[in-house]
Amino acid sequence: MGTVISTTIDIAASPQAVWKVLTEFAAYQDWNPFMRRIEGTAEVGTKLVVHLSPPGGRSMTFKPTVLTADPGQELRWLGKLGFGGLFDGEHSFVLTANADGSTHLTHSERFSGLLVVLFKGTLKNTHTGFDAFNQALKQRVETARRPQ
Repeated sequence: MGTVISTTIDIAASPQAVWKVLTEFAAYQDWNPFMRRIEGTAEVGTKLVVHLSPPGGRSMTFKPTVLTADPGQELRWLGKLGFGGLFDGEHSFVLTANADGSTHLTHSERFSGLLVVLFKGTLKNTHTGFDAFNQALKQRVETARRPQ
């Protein structure tokens, strides 16, 4: 049994500009209300250390493996609770160029495993966290593009 959380937002910047902010993990503490900190690099095969602060939920840390890191297009990682198959989350950020030069972000996670049904209530906080992340990313990218 599994479940998917998917959110979208349009950002008035190129996919490359969004990618730059998205993968500048050291700056997350300055703007990101959901993923307060990420340690590591956006490179396929590397392990990240992700520190989450879901709204209305407990903070947690997990260590996913980067599956895809295609600059300006997609960042995807897989996190597992315990050994695979208990509670796995495949998290993704897909950047699509709009005709006007802006970027359409699809931010989603596919949860699978035996324990998904036990975490259904908690996953509602995750959707709220994704929306907060998206809004903060949009503000960070669009503010960085404005002339000072």
